[in-house]
Amino acid sequence: MELERVSPSDIDPIREFLRTADLTLAGLDAPGVHLWVERDGRGRIVGSTGFELSTDGRHALIRSVAVDPQQRSAGSGSRLARFAMDAAREAGVERAWLFSRRSGPFWQKLGFMAADRDELAAALADTHQVRLFVETGQLGREVAWSCPLSR
Repeated sequence: MELERVSPSDIDPIREFLRTADLTLAGLDAPGVHLWVERDGRGRIVGSTGFELSTDGRHALIRSVAVDPQQRSAGSGSRLARFAMDAAREAGVERAWLFSRRSGPFWQKLGFMAADRDELAAALADTHQVRLFVETGQLGREVAWSCPLSR
């Protein structure tokens, strides 16, 4: 299956898809957020991936990586995550970051290591998701991960 860039008309369907995956819904239409979806033969979203860029373009917050439950365990999640990492690298990003309280082992297989969440928040302070987490107090409950993207 091919990934397609999310357009403004896709925001509501991707928001519903990410709601079922229990992922952050805020800021999906923010200017620095880059999202892609994968659809099945009927046009239904079965996967998503993306990242949010820092203002300086050196850092990316990987977000919205999700797979339809019926499509899991077939490597789709790794493929989607690698797509976002590659797209960020192509955009000039030097380091990828993410929040994940439940999927640490998955991200470690892709080269991520546990990171300091305050360091993440400093590197990506201007991103929608970090601002939201700081404002709501959620940042203190998050687990941060990081991976260099340099070639």
